[in-house]
Formats: sequence, C-alpha cells, structure tokens
Amino acid sequence: MPKTLPAALALAVSVVLLSACSKPAPAPEPVRAVKLLTVGVGGLQSSGEFAGEVRARVESRLAFRVGGKVVQRQAELGQRVRAGQVLAQLDAQDYRLSADAARAQLAGAATNRDLAQADFKRFKELREQNFISSAELERREATLKAAQAQFEAAQAQLAGLSNQAAYTSLVADVAGVVTAVEAEVGQVVAAGTPVFRIAKDGPRDVVFSVPEDKVGMVRLGSAASVTPWSSADSLAATVREVASSADPVTRTFAVKLAIDPKHSLPLGSTVTVQAKSFDRSGIQAIRIPTNALRREADYTAVWVLDPAAMVVNLQRVEVLTADGNMAVVGAGLKPGMQIVAAGVHVLSPGQKVTVYQDQNAASAPAAQTGK
Repeated sequence: MPKTLPAALALAVSVVLLSACSKPAPAPEPVRAVKLLTVGVGGLQSSGEFAGEVRARVESRLAFRVGGKVVQRQAELGQRVRAGQVLAQLDAQDYRLSADAARAQLAGAATNRDLAQADFKRFKELREQNFISSAELERREATLKAAQAQFEAAQAQLAGLSNQAAYTSLVADVAGVVTAVEAEVGQVVAAGTPVFRIAKDGPRDVVFSVPEDKVGMVRLGSAASVTPWSSADSLAATVREVASSADPVTRTFAVKLAIDPKHSLPLGSTVTVQAKSFDRSGIQAIRIPTNALRREADYTAVWVLDPAAMVVNLQRVEVLTADGNMAVVGAGLKPGMQIVAAGVHVLSPGQKVTVYQDQNAASAPAAQTGK
C-alpha cells in the first residue's frame, strides 16, 4: 500500500471533523409587520376625574361617660335616630349602689348638722345670759360650720354619683343616621370609648382624595361638578376644605366639596367628581398610546421608523403625564414621525419591517395620527 494513503485518509477525516464543529450560518432576521402611528399634536382630554363619597358635614362619635358592661343596644347600623333617643345602656347596678351609699352619708351628715345647729342655738342663749364664755360659743359655732361643710360635701358626692348612674344610658344628642356601631352587647367598654357614630342631619359634603403632587392645584372656593352614579345629571359644587396633612396610609390629601343642601344625596353613595382645577382640555401636546412605549434599563423609548430603509430604531422620550389611556410626551418626538404602535417587545434596533395591512378592512390606512 502506498505511504500517501494514510496521510490522505487523515486529511479527509480532519476536514469532516472541522466541518461538523463549525457553526451554521445565522438565519436572517425576519421582516415583521408592524402597525404605525404618525405623531401629531392634539388637545388634551383629561379633566381631572376622581371618585368621591357623600358624607355628612358633621359626624358625632358618641361614647359613654363612664365605663361598664353593655347590657342593651337599641340602635342599629343605618337606623335614623332623633335627639334624646336612648341608644345603649350599661349595667348600672354598681353606680346605683354607690349612689345609695352616698345618700346614706348625706343623711348622716344632715343629722350631724342639725345636732350642731341645735347645740349652737342653745349655747347662744346661754351666752346671752352670761352662763358661758364667748370662747365656748365660738367652739360651738365652728362645730356647726364643720357639720354644714360635711353635709354639703355629701350632697355634692350624691349628685355626682347620681349623674354617673344616669350616664349609663347613652343618649343621642343630635338627629341623624347611625353610620357606625363599634360595641356589642356584653362588651366591657371604658369611659370615652366610641360606641356609635352618627351623621347629623343637614348639609352634605363630597369627599375625595388627590395625590400630593396635585394638591397644590386645588384652591378653596374653586368650582367642581359632582355626578351621582345613579343619575346622569351633574350637580354644582365648590371646594370647602383641603386637608393640611396627608393621610398616613394612602399619602393622599382629602378634599371636601360643598353641595346644595336641597340635593339630598344618600350617605355613603359614590359619585364622580370633576374638579375644574385639573381641567386641561384644549392644551396642545403630543399624545401616544401607552402600548407604544418600551421601558429600557433607565429610560423610556419608542420605535421610530426610517421610511427610506424601512427599519426601526429606538428613540428616547420623556413622558410627562397620562391623559386617559394615552401618554403625554414632552420631549423626543416631533410631529410627522412614524412610530410603532403595537408589538414593541419583539423588535430590535435596525430590524427590517413592513407596514401591517388589515385584510378584513376594505381600505386600511398605512398609518394613524396620534392626536
């Protein structure tokens, strides 16, 4: 066998192995069909719409002035009550016993006072006859004054304990609607613990919350409109109060609107509030759909079409705020640019694209105007 045969065989095997280890040529990037949108300037449509709640202008939190066990509750949530109506009662047995003891002490103090008064009268007559000295009469007078003071103290103590016994009945001080019940029968409550919350009959307020970056736009006395969910008619309202501190949980500021008392909106009902302070209708700006935005590592961008090469490239933009379902762009775009309106997550810089044509439509435009 010739010596060149093994060398040729080894060379052939090496070529085959090198061919197997080499990477295949990458597949060409697919040409994707995209929906385009032509950037334009249009008027904003947002008018500052918030969800509000109807509340009473004055709400009273009622509590017992003494502590004890709740033995009876006559009012329920949502019930209308009148001024002077008994809402709940505590076990008053201990207070009645204390009042009885004070009454007995008062009777004893009254007896001591009467005895001291009789002694003073008798010794006064003796002094007029010079049978006793002036010092002895003064001692009897001091005894009478001490007995009188003890009587008055026992009388005041009896009045206080009698009041405590009366405080075991919780009475409504205003007419209104019970909006909260915070104690049940059998519960032991301390003095001052809220038991009921009553919305007083009278003017109504609409309360809604605004974020801290917009609270500065709200002015006292500014106009607003309120639309109940159960009606399409809007009611005029004015800003009556703006909270000076944020809610510790939501970090928002409460705003109260005053409405005409003749509109008796149900307490707790939900309304839509349109504050004139936030009305931006007619302001010209560039608005694009939010699904056209792409979030990169530290900035927001959109895909801009190069119509000459039919490729897309990333364009950094600055988003100012939201206008309904649209994003308001402050920088990065100019009117007339064409951007990708959908499918931004499957594109790459410099990728070839075609304009998507809706086959179901009789005539589909190549681009839409973002106004």
